[in-house]
Amino acid sequence: MSVPNPAWANPHATQTPTHLPGRAPPSMSSTAPSPHHGGVATAVSAAGPPGSHMPGGVPGMPGGGPPGTGAPVPDSYFTESRKGEVNELRNLLRNFSIERDQRKKREIIKKVIAYMTLGIDVSRLFSEMMLAIETRDLVIKKMVYLFLCNYASDNPELAQMCTNTLQKDCGNDDPMVRGLALRSLCSLRLPQMVEYIHEPLRRSLTDSHAYVRKTAVMGTLKMYYLDQESFERANFVDTLYDMLRDPDASVVSNCILVLNEIMAGGDNGGMAINRAIMLHLLNRIHEFSDFGVLAVLELVPRYIPANDGEGYQIMNLLDPVLRTNNAGAFVATVRAFLSLADSIGGNDVEGMRRQVVGRIRTPLVTLVAGSPPEQIHCLLRHVDSLVEMCPGIFDDEYRQFYVRYTEPSHIKYLKIAILPKLVNPDNAPDIVAELGEYAADADAQMGRIAIRSLSRIAVRDVGGEGSVPSICRRLVDLLDLDVSHVASEAAVVLVDVLRKHPDMMTLIAPPLPRVVKYVTDPKGKAALIHLLGECGEVVPEAPYSLERLIDRYDELTDAAVKIALLESTMRLLYRRAPEVQRMLGRLLAKATEDVSNQDVHDRALLYYRLLRSSADPRAVEKIVTASHTLPGDALFSEDDNQEVREELMKEFDSLSIVYGAKSDNFIAEQYQVKFVRMPAEHPLESAAPVVDPGVNAVADQMQEANLLHDGPVPTTNGSAAAAAAPAPAPASDGVMDLLGFDEPAPAFTPAAPSASFELDPSVSLSGEEYQAKWGAVADSDATTIVIPLTALPPSTDAVEGSLGRAAVSTMASGDLPTEIKLFLYAKEKAGSGTTFLIQSSISKDPTNLAMTMTVKCSGGDPASNPDKVSMLDGIIRSTLSAYA
Repeated sequence: MSVPNPAWANPHATQTPTHLPGRAPPSMSSTAPSPHHGGVATAVSAAGPPGSHMPGGVPGMPGGGPPGTGAPVPDSYFTESRKGEVNELRNLLRNFSIERDQRKKREIIKKVIAYMTLGIDVSRLFSEMMLAIETRDLVIKKMVYLFLCNYASDNPELAQMCTNTLQKDCGNDDPMVRGLALRSLCSLRLPQMVEYIHEPLRRSLTDSHAYVRKTAVMGTLKMYYLDQESFERANFVDTLYDMLRDPDASVVSNCILVLNEIMAGGDNGGMAINRAIMLHLLNRIHEFSDFGVLAVLELVPRYIPANDGEGYQIMNLLDPVLRTNNAGAFVATVRAFLSLADSIGGNDVEGMRRQVVGRIRTPLVTLVAGSPPEQIHCLLRHVDSLVEMCPGIFDDEYRQFYVRYTEPSHIKYLKIAILPKLVNPDNAPDIVAELGEYAADADAQMGRIAIRSLSRIAVRDVGGEGSVPSICRRLVDLLDLDVSHVASEAAVVLVDVLRKHPDMMTLIAPPLPRVVKYVTDPKGKAALIHLLGECGEVVPEAPYSLERLIDRYDELTDAAVKIALLESTMRLLYRRAPEVQRMLGRLLAKATEDVSNQDVHDRALLYYRLLRSSADPRAVEKIVTASHTLPGDALFSEDDNQEVREELMKEFDSLSIVYGAKSDNFIAEQYQVKFVRMPAEHPLESAAPVVDPGVNAVADQMQEANLLHDGPVPTTNGSAAAAAAPAPAPASDGVMDLLGFDEPAPAFTPAAPSASFELDPSVSLSGEEYQAKWGAVADSDATTIVIPLTALPPSTDAVEGSLGRAAVSTMASGDLPTEIKLFLYAKEKAGSGTTFLIQSSISKDPTNLAMTMTVKCSGGDPASNPDKVSMLDGIIRSTLSAYA
C-alpha cells in the first residue's frame, strides 16, 4: 500500500493534480507555480483577450493553461459548478489586480450571483462581497446589494457593518443609487436595522426624483412588517395619504397599494376614501400605467357616489379605459360600472345593468378574440357571469363563441358551455347544428359538454317553435352512435328533457330497448332503465328488456343501475302488472339478499314491505308512480342558483368568478379582507345636482392645504383642474352637463368700489363656522371670478399679507405642486353686514397664470349681494395689482 504524498496537503506544491472535468489540462512546465501566482490567480494575472472564456469557470477569464488551450463554452453564467469553485471565486475577489479592473470584477460578481440564483450556497463569500460594496460601478453595486439582501439574515452582524455605506448611498447625487440603496436598506429585514432605516426613509419620501419616492413608499411597507410600533410612531400613514397628490403617477399607485395592504385588516378593509380622493385619482387615471390603473379601479366599487350625477360623471371618466388592451384593467372597469349601476340605478337596477353590459359587450368580445389562452379563459368566465346576469345582450355575438381547432381544450369546454345561454329563436338553428358537430368529437369530454348544452336548450325551451323536437331527434340519433360516451351522455340528458317535456315520450321511446343492450357505462345504463320505466306504456318490449337485466342481476355491479332497475320495475307493475308481477318477485328476492350495497338492500326492502303490508294499494301506487315532470317555467334545482350568482357578482373581477365559488370557500378566514363601501356621510340623492369638487367639500380641500386635520382621513384632492374649475351655472332646462360641453359663462366684470362699501378688519371666523356658513349657501348661488395674472406670487405669505391689508382674512392656505390654494373670508363693515366666503386657487402654469375665486355670500340682502361681490372683486384686484 503506497503512502499518500504529503504534497497534496499544499495547494502550491510541485506535484500536478489531476485536472477537473471540463477544464483544460494544466501546463506541463517544469517550474512550480508560485504561491502568489498559482491556480486560478495565475489565469487572472495572465488574462487573455476580453472575449475569452474559462470553461466551467469565470466568463471572460482564460483557462487554467495557456490561452487558447480550452474548448469554447456557451456564454452563460448558469453552468454547473465544480468542486472548489467558491474558493476560487474568493481568491479572485481578494486579488488586487481584479480590484483595479472593474470589468473583470463585474464578471466575477456575476458568477457569484449566478451561483446564488441556482441555489448554491455562496454565503462564505459574504465578507469579500461586502468589501466590493464601495464602488462607483452601478452594476456591481446592484449585484452586491442583491447578495447582501439575500444573505443578511444569515450574517446579521456583518450586514449591519454595511449600514454606513447604505446610508451614505441614500444621499448620493445619482437618484438610481439613492433608490437602490434605500431599497436594499429596507430589504435587509433585520430588527436591529429599524433605527437606521427611519431617517433615510423619511427623507426619501420627499426626494426630488420620482424613482426614489416610489421606492421609499414601498420601503414604508417593509418597515410596517418589520416594526409596526415604529411605523405608527413615525405617522407614515398620514404621509402616504399626503403623497396621493404626488405629481408622478407611479408614486401615487404605490401609495394606494401600500395603504390598502397596511389597512386591509382594519374596519374599512383597505385605505379610507372620500369624494376628494376618488375624483382626484379618477381625473388623473390617464397618467397611470396599467398597474396603477388597476390600483385606482379597485377603489371605485368601494366608493358610494354622492348622487346620481356624480355616478354618471365617474362613468364618463372611466369610459376611455374600456379601450385598453389590458384584460385586467378592462374587467376592473366593468366591475366599477356594475357597482355604480347598483348605486345609482334606483328602482331600475336591472335596466341600468343591462345598459352597462350592452356598452362593454363589443370591446369585451374583441378582447376575448385577441388575448392569449390564459386570459381568454378568465375573460370567458366573466362573460359567462354577465350572460347569466343579463340574458340576451350577447346573443348577436354567438359566432364569436364557436370553437376553434387551435384553441386549448379548457377554452373549448367553456365556449360550448356558454353557447346554450346565447340561444334565441333567431340563432337557435345555427347553434344547435354547431353543437351537434361537437357531440361526436374525438375529445370525450368535449362531446359530453356539447350534448349537455343541447339538452339545456331543450329544457329551457328558448329556441322557438320546433326546436325541442329537433333537439330530441338529434339526441335519439346519438343513442345509436357507436361511441360509448356519446350514447351514455345522450341517455342521461334525455331523462331531463323528458321530465320537462313529457310530450316528447313518443319520440324518445322507440330506440330504448335496442340501446339498453349495448350501453355499458353505468350512468348511461341507469338512465336508459329509468326511461324504460317512464315510457313503459308506449314501449311494448319494456318489461322484457328489464327481465333480461333481472335474470343477469348477479352480473350487475353498479348500485345506481340496480336502484334504477328496482324503480322502473315497480313503476311498470302498476301499468303492466301481468307481465311484471313474477319478475318483480325475483328481483326483490335478489335485491333484499344483496349485501354489496346498503342503499340497494334498503330500497328493495322498502318496496317489499310497502307491497306486503299496505292496506291501500292505491296509496302505494301514488308513491311509486309519482310524476317527475317540472311544470311551466320551473328550473331544476342545480340551475336555479340565482342567489349564488348574486353573491358571486359581488366578487366580480376575482378568482371567485373563475372558480365559481365564493371566496370564503378557498381563502382562509384570517386572510379575507372586508369589503366596505364608503363614505357613509353623504346619502344617495337622485335629485342632487352635480357640483364641482372645487366648489364643494370645503373641509376636504382645507385639509388638503395641510392646515386642518380634523377629518378621519387626510384629503388628497390635489388636482389643479378640479380646484380651479368654476362652479357650474344652474341649467335652465334641468339637463346636467357631465362632459363639460356647455358654453362658458360670460366673463365677470368687477364694479368700481363704492365709497359706502368697506370691509371690517376685526372680523374673525373659526374653521367650523366657515364650513357651516359655506355649506348653508347653495352652490348655484356661488359666483366665479377669474383674475388674470402676469406674475406668480412668490409664496402664500405674500398673497395673505396683501389681502390682509385690505381686510380680507385667510382661513387656510397651501402651496401645492401645481397651484396655490387660499380659503379667504371678509365681512362688510356697515349696512347688512354680509359675510363673504372665498375659495381661490392660483394656477402655477406659466401659460395660464390666473387666480380663480368662488365667492359665496352669507347673510345680507340677496338682491344687493351681486353688486357687493363685484365691489369686493375690485378691492382684491387692486390689492394684487403687483401680480396682475
